[in-house]
Amino acid sequence: MRICILFLMLLGGEALAQAYPAKPVKFVVGFAAGGPTDVIARLVANDMTSSTGQSFIVENRPGANAIIATELVARSAPDGYTILFSSLSLLVNAVLPGSKVSYEPFRDFVAISNAANLPQVVVASPQMPFNSMQELIALAKAKPGELSYATSGHAGSTHLAGAMLENATGTKMINVPFKGNGPALTEVMAGRVSFMFYPAVGIAEQVAQKRLKVLAVGTSGRHADFPGVPTLAEAGLPGFEATAPWVGILAPAGTPAPIVSRLAQEMRKSLSQPATRERMRQLGAVIVADTPAEFAAFLKQDYERWRQVIQAAGVKAQ
Repeated sequence: MRICILFLMLLGGEALAQAYPAKPVKFVVGFAAGGPTDVIARLVANDMTSSTGQSFIVENRPGANAIIATELVARSAPDGYTILFSSLSLLVNAVLPGSKVSYEPFRDFVAISNAANLPQVVVASPQMPFNSMQELIALAKAKPGELSYATSGHAGSTHLAGAMLENATGTKMINVPFKGNGPALTEVMAGRVSFMFYPAVGIAEQVAQKRLKVLAVGTSGRHADFPGVPTLAEAGLPGFEATAPWVGILAPAGTPAPIVSRLAQEMRKSLSQPATRERMRQLGAVIVADTPAEFAAFLKQDYERWRQVIQAAGVKAQ
């Protein structure tokens, strides 16, 4: 009897996965259109629309470091039709002292798949008087509180990477937050801010035009676009490859396992397409496309990593 029940349950799950999606699926993005998370979400949505025959629609709900979008999805029905396309803000918002969020990442969401990581590079204007991380750090030590680093916003990946650098080197620099990576990079190129950590998206073009120089890359090995630039580990700063923001999808807790599996399968299918892989390469993204179990395990590790960084740097919610 038990075997029969289990067999029927398996058949029911398979049927559910095959019937899904029966209507348009919404990818909710907590950032403005045009940013890395939004661009990747639209690539995947386009592929999934083609492969499933059902529309996958990106809905941008920017604001409050993605808290608005995250809480919206957490309150949504767990039916697979409202999915969060998120980044590390999911975890950072929950761990920041003083943060007032109504969700808990491991209670209110189920992991589906990590699409990709976006390694960061350290960039500065060519006019800055340093050409390596060693020279930057030496200047920061010689002139405490004078060098500045631009960030995409309070407690974002670029801010936390800058805080990690201060902690690792015993330096004191000025965090200059902006509303997004774009405005921050503009000020760095103009030389009004000393440097910044920036996701390796479109940087090669700016370097070719001599509007930026790259001091180091936050990857485990040399970056193909900047083969002559050392990694941060080679510059004496190990561990910064872990600061690469991830971009992945999660569903409200309680979403049926067959639907979670189907979405993860469609994610992997999308990211195996040659055109999509090439576009991701152009964006500087490192494709992951893992399983729900692998993504869930990664999120727990990432949560603990950022908890320690935030505690050490004394970063608090604003």
